[in-house]
Amino acid sequence: MIDLQQMINSPGSLRLVSALAQGLSPRVGHPLAYFVAGQIARQRDSEVVRAVRANQWVIHGEALQGGALDQVVRETFRYWARCIFDLYHYMDDPEGTKQLIVLESSFQELACRPEFERRGNRRGLVIVGLHVSNFDLILQWLCKQGMKPLILTIPDPQGGRRLEYEMRKRTGMNLVPASVGAFKQAIKHLQRGGMVVTGIDRPIPKPEACPRFFGRPAALPMHHIFLATKARVPVMIAVANLQKDEKYHVFASDLIEMDPHPDAQEGMLHNAEKVLAVAEEFIRRCPQQWSVPLPVWPQVMDLVPT
Repeated sequence: MIDLQQMINSPGSLRLVSALAQGLSPRVGHPLAYFVAGQIARQRDSEVVRAVRANQWVIHGEALQGGALDQVVRETFRYWARCIFDLYHYMDDPEGTKQLIVLESSFQELACRPEFERRGNRRGLVIVGLHVSNFDLILQWLCKQGMKPLILTIPDPQGGRRLEYEMRKRTGMNLVPASVGAFKQAIKHLQRGGMVVTGIDRPIPKPEACPRFFGRPAALPMHHIFLATKARVPVMIAVANLQKDEKYHVFASDLIEMDPHPDAQEGMLHNAEKVLAVAEEFIRRCPQQWSVPLPVWPQVMDLVPT
């Protein structure tokens, strides 16, 4: 049986997915991706399907059950599979990618921002992304067009993740796996007026604190808050979603300033929840396009209706 987690983590599987995506047209590749997604979604005992079910259950207000929840999970895997196909089909085709992307007005200024902002009182910027639609493809395209952020990735990538890291590195993206040294580098980059890009909705093991997200404590990182607070810069959320015109529309939030707090840990938690509240608004626009293959709320895994 197909296991999406194995597909993601196995270098051999990733090479196969990449070869198929590059060799097939979207007219053929999208239906194939949907078929594979349907087969995966049927494996309800698989860890990745259980995680997606739990995540979707929470963001839909913990109200879905039975066939309604099954349908949402199928749609989530369909969007995810299509994004994976498009990522590998278009990653070496900047002109084709350009035809797929609509930069909304909220994002356009960010796309044109220089590597180091030195005009007036402009500061560095922490840009945080969500696992919504195909922001990975869009970020690669933006970097090829001249955007030069420092991109923090997961620490010590292995297996398929290592292969992904090497593939992206070859495109010229400034990738840095997260570590104490990487955070120091990122703070200096921000203080010079640079941009740092990182994700905020991939859960981490044994978090020291759990910010509330969709009403529940979530096992999410807060390193972006640490960076923004130390460098005294704002946070901005960047997100994409696939719309009816078959194009990926890219949006950015307003600047989110870090509020001061007398207690450092409480301040981190407060500001993390402030950012996540804005993230919730973006996810609610297209909930089935939010695909995180790990449980964001581990405590609900046994509460989800079967």
